[in-house]
Amino acid sequence: MPDPVPGKVPVRRGAHATGTVIAAYRRHWAVRTDDAVSVDCVLKGRGATIAAGDRVAIAVVAGGGVIEEVLPRRNLVYRSDAFKKKLIAANVTLVVGVVAPDINVDLELLDRWSVAAEAEGCKFLVGANKSDHPAFATLLPRLVPWQRLGYEVVALSAKRDVQPLRERLRGEHAVMVGQSGMGKSTILNALVPGTAARVAEVSVALGSGRHTTTESSLHLLPDDPRGGWVVDSPGMTQFALAHLDPGAIPEAFVEIRPFLGRCRFRDCRHDREPDCAVRAAVERGEVAPHRVALMHTLIADSRYVRDPAR
Repeated sequence: MPDPVPGKVPVRRGAHATGTVIAAYRRHWAVRTDDAVSVDCVLKGRGATIAAGDRVAIAVVAGGGVIEEVLPRRNLVYRSDAFKKKLIAANVTLVVGVVAPDINVDLELLDRWSVAAEAEGCKFLVGANKSDHPAFATLLPRLVPWQRLGYEVVALSAKRDVQPLRERLRGEHAVMVGQSGMGKSTILNALVPGTAARVAEVSVALGSGRHTTTESSLHLLPDDPRGGWVVDSPGMTQFALAHLDPGAIPEAFVEIRPFLGRCRFRDCRHDREPDCAVRAAVERGEVAPHRVALMHTLIADSRYVRDPAR
């Protein structure tokens, strides 16, 4: 089923409906109702945060709708530091980290994306794009560490063959994240033909008049009987996770998780304490030192934003 196109609202004024947020611009949201109608909505009040993928209850009014309630979420994937946060998508089951051989890939971002996925109870996979590029063979060996962690690496070409990723997305509520230039938008256009035109139409309907990927947008996967969708997010060079609870961060590292609770001290910080199971795993080569260092960095960032004295 194609994405709905904003326009006239064939729903009687005063009616109530539920639906899914498919796009956002400033204080306006496009909501696809459960009857497959797209409604340009504003938010009732100012207290709620809304992301693509959110389920909402709306009331239809003249010229559009009003979001009256954000329904309970499965999760919310976003990035945040001490100063701001950027919502990406809600109710996600799968995070796809997109990389490519012709861009200088920041591999720490892959780690951060995987931690974000684990923290929100999502699956994570690496989408290795541009498999037709001459340098692609040099990219795959760099992704082996994530395969060893149990994450799938899917090779694809956005311009020639996205079928490997299409099969993996069936039935999933997925979000693609990646640096600019990795080909996320090209992948999306191959997965959902005509996406660029629909994004432009949504953009005009919500008042932006442009359709570059500066906000996340949700698109239904065609011919997916299980109702899968994918969210395309803006390109990013940073992915801070300061909103994660410090105590929950170690659990989001899949290879560290089995050793938690096995240290001598219950409040072990896995730093300099004696008989630390995590440090012992590092010494045995079972856990990579840079992953433990990232864990400490994320914990420090999280504690900093929670420090009332900062």
